[in-house]
Amino acid sequence: MDKREKPVAENLKAKSMLEGIWLDADGENVTFRIKGDTVYYPDSMSLPVMFKIIADTMIFYGNNISKYPIVKQSPNIFEFKNQNGDIVKLVKSDDPNDAMQFVQHSPIVLNQNKVIKRDSVVSFSDKNYHCYVQINPTTYKVYRTFYNDEGLEIENIYYDNIIHISIFSGSSKLFSKDFRKDDFASCVPKNMLSQCVLSDIKLDYLDKSGFHYQTQLAIPDSPSCFIVKLAITYKGKISMSVAQ
Repeated sequence: MDKREKPVAENLKAKSMLEGIWLDADGENVTFRIKGDTVYYPDSMSLPVMFKIIADTMIFYGNNISKYPIVKQSPNIFEFKNQNGDIVKLVKSDDPNDAMQFVQHSPIVLNQNKVIKRDSVVSFSDKNYHCYVQINPTTYKVYRTFYNDEGLEIENIYYDNIIHISIFSGSSKLFSKDFRKDDFASCVPKNMLSQCVLSDIKLDYLDKSGFHYQTQLAIPDSPSCFIVKLAITYKGKISMSVAQ
């Protein structure tokens, strides 16, 4: 019979000492708040994360599992190594006003949860076309992972959009489709697309080949934005290419 390893028990004493609000060593900036088995961040967009202390390691169970070796711990002092191997030194807050930074933890919804509509009448070769775009916020979550000043892995949550395009010539419908960000997977690297929000699709111009749009796939709170050229022919055929 194979002997199976017994699970390592959680260090509940060390965990209970972390209950409270922790500041950087200078006592100026709030790093996080520990309540029960959850870590909360003062940034309202950052997701709370469950954690455990196993032996002498603090483990965060977010979208990824992050481990931080504990260097020193007492009721009012906590030191650990971040992902870079640097030692982060924290002190426990005794100021009740610091709790005000944790009043709201609701994620901010992109586009402020508003439906955005655009109607354009454009012409080419003496023909008029009615081009309609509607941005619809959804409940599809987009996670963005980054590291804060202390080297802790943080997850922010955002919501993606579905964007509808319709094109009419008089009463004849030439094209109609709901676009999701996965429709642009051929133009955006997979690891980047997972962090992107389908932010906007704007009509750029018309020519003899059809309607030309610019699609914006943006990584929230980042200068990174992928611009994808979306072309739709007068017969409703789609092609895409990365904007140079």
